[in-house]
Amino acid sequence: MNIEVSLSPALYPFRTLTQHHTTVAIDLLRATTAVCAAFQAGCSSVVPLNSLDELPHYRSMGYQIAAERGGSKVGDAEYGNSPTEYLRHDMTGKRLAYSTTNGTISILRAADAELTLAGSFANISALCDRLKADGRDVVILCSGWQNDFCIEDTLVAGAIIERLTEAPAINDAAQMALALWQMAKEDPFDYCKRCTHVHRLHRLGADADVQFAFKMDTCPVVPMLKNGILTL
Repeated sequence: MNIEVSLSPALYPFRTLTQHHTTVAIDLLRATTAVCAAFQAGCSSVVPLNSLDELPHYRSMGYQIAAERGGSKVGDAEYGNSPTEYLRHDMTGKRLAYSTTNGTISILRAADAELTLAGSFANISALCDRLKADGRDVVILCSGWQNDFCIEDTLVAGAIIERLTEAPAINDAAQMALALWQMAKEDPFDYCKRCTHVHRLHRLGADADVQFAFKMDTCPVVPMLKNGILTL
């Protein structure tokens, strides 16, 4: 197994590992954390979408709408991308049509992988167990913010690399992610207080979501993309 990191969706097409690999899409704050929370709360499936224009079609088919732009819930959507909100509801059997600023773009960008998974601190142990069992090469795709680098997604990538001890980090981004994680792992939440998206979410009153996102193994599920739909 080899492992590399793409620091943003814009860099993903230039990855080295292109054959027989698993891609893990990460948007810690908050899309992939929220996806894990929705499944933990009983959701049956999530359809990631790039465009808000696609949402009415899915609503007509009985899907609940989950949509976020710039950190805020969109219009008449039933949900945004708050993991703590999902965990306050009984989501049993619900199907979500889901579109976010960054995370769903990364999930869909990674759809060409042999296996595409959604990752976060919330499911890191279950995720790494799955990656070890499968034994494929791994590409970790950090969502960042509008194609730019972000610290918090890179920390998750580093934590995954540390746990996959038999997997050599084959690009500089992966080595940097591991080094960054080893600097921050004693208190990653405190380390990321300087991050721009943490500040953005603080202004939006989403501190509870930020704190939740840095907790390990709160949602031990492994969402997998197949035929454009995330399921367990």
